[in-house]
Amino acid sequence: MAEHRATIDWTANGDFAANTYSRAHRWHFDGGASVPASASPHVVPVPLSDPAGVDPEEALIASAASCHMLWFLSLAQAAGFVVATYRDEAVGTMGRNAEKKIAITKIELRPEIRFAGRRPDPDELDRLHHEAHERCFIANSLNTEIVVAKS
Repeated sequence: MAEHRATIDWTANGDFAANTYSRAHRWHFDGGASVPASASPHVVPVPLSDPAGVDPEEALIASAASCHMLWFLSLAQAAGFVVATYRDEAVGTMGRNAEKKIAITKIELRPEIRFAGRRPDPDELDRLHHEAHERCFIANSLNTEIVVAKS
C-alpha cells in the first residue's frame, strides 16, 4: 500500500511560556504544495490563530468531500455520464461523541453537480453517491457520520 506524507513547520512567535504564542504554521506536501495553516479561530482566538490559514477541522472536511468527489467522478464516468461541474460546500459539525469528547460528529456533503448530456435519475444518483461513499478512503478511516444532502 502507499504511504502519504505531510511536513508540518512551526516556529515560536510570541511568549510560549505565557501561552501567547502564534499557532500559525505551514503544511508542506510531497508534490510541492505549501499551505498556510493555523488553529481554528473558534478554538484559539485571533491574533494567536490566523483565520487565513487552513485549520485541521477544515482540512478534515475538505479531505472527506474531495475523496467523495473523486470517487463520484470516476464512477459517473464509468457509468457513461459526463460531469461538467462538481461543487460541494461541505459542512462539518463539532459536538461531543459517544465518549463525550469534542469531535467532528457529522460531515454533510452538499454536492451540486451539473452533467453534460444525460443526467442520472434520482435512483442512479443515489447509487453513485452510495458507492462513492463506500469506496472513499477518508470516509472508511473516520467514525463520524457522513451524509450527502439531497439537492
